Amino acid sequence: RWLRQHECVEKLNTHAILSASAGQEQLLTELLVTYAKIPVLIGELISVEIWKHKIFPVLCRLEDFKPRSTFPIYVVLHHEASIINLLETVFFYKEICESAEDSILDLIDYCHRKLTLLAARSTNGQTVTPAVLVPPQELQKQAETMEFEISLKALSVLRFITDQVESLPLSALTRMLNTHNLPCLLVELVEHCPWSCWEAGKLKKFENGAWHVVPPEDQVKMTKLDGQVWLALLNLLLSPECQRKYHFDGFNKSQLLKLRAFLTDVLVDQLPNLVELQRFLSHLAVTEPAPPKKDLVLEQVPVIWDHILKKNTGKWEAIAKHQVKHVFSPTEEELKLQARRWAQTYSLDMIEALAPDKPRCRVCGAEAAKRCSRCRNEWYCTR
Repeated sequence: RWLRQHECVEKLNTHAILSASAGQEQLLTELLVTYAKIPVLIGELISVEIWKHKIFPVLCRLEDFKPRSTFPIYVVLHHEASIINLLETVFFYKEICESAEDSILDLIDYCHRKLTLLAARSTNGQTVTPAVLVPPQELQKQAETMEFEISLKALSVLRFITDQVESLPLSALTRMLNTHNLPCLLVELVEHCPWSCWEAGKLKKFENGAWHVVPPEDQVKMTKLDGQVWLALLNLLLSPECQRKYHFDGFNKSQLLKLRAFLTDVLVDQLPNLVELQRFLSHLAVTEPAPPKKDLVLEQVPVIWDHILKKNTGKWEAIAKHQVKHVFSPTEEELKLQARRWAQTYSLDMIEALAPDKPRCRVCGAEAAKRCSRCRNEWYCTR
């Protein structure tokens, strides 16, 4: 049953990407809103995150667990990436954000956890995962790689949420500004920029799912990820409602003023809206903002994470052993059946349609339209 659900999420994700690239995603967003599927997807997203925290490390520690194939476990790890990618594609629309209803608080908490991992990675100069992973080594490496890419997707989702600050419930604003202090966390990302690094004297940046060497003439060019951070800061700091609720104490003020060093003329030319942020920071430097009003309100709190933890506390090892026996140790016939279903879900033609780069001829390097009929891997521009 879960595998069928994963296949549906994969197909939805693929359809969303192809529809967005063709500018025809309106139908999908309407269906997700009409059938109230956004809260369902957020609940599934957090369930898989908890599985990675609590169950996956136990599976890796079991000495007698030697599966024929680790691909079923990889599918579960990949499930989180598929859902966050789908949410990133559709959360651009206001109606999607509003349809999340109370679960938007859980999604904000999820994004905060991922951005904290990104900040920790940039500070330590290494990948940080939410649990200490042990062999099998290939799964550990895949989980670490996916964790980084998932965190970058969460950054985009958070930015889309901040686009709708005027229509968010008050509890969501309070959670972003005061509970998690997202403005200061975003300053940390601007300061350390975990999606860029220097290696062997060359600047490398992470874009479109891979690290690329940046030529000297493009090193000051703003990337999409840089833009997401700056746009989120603009939304959180310049909104009148956010300014009324945010506590500009000594620490927060000193952290925000660090942004002035990064607001160069070259950067502002690429994103002219940053002029308003420059003015705001200049004003903040010479004034003492009034403290936020302490309104007596009943604050909503996220429930999905706490509910799953309370329901399964003390049962994680038993759940892991049950999954080893009934899910992750398929027979050879079951594995063949699953492989056929996965082959249909992960269609090669569909994956190629999603690839950012077109196939190249093996001989001359030009764009190729013909594939080898034998190996189905090599491409050629002519016969």
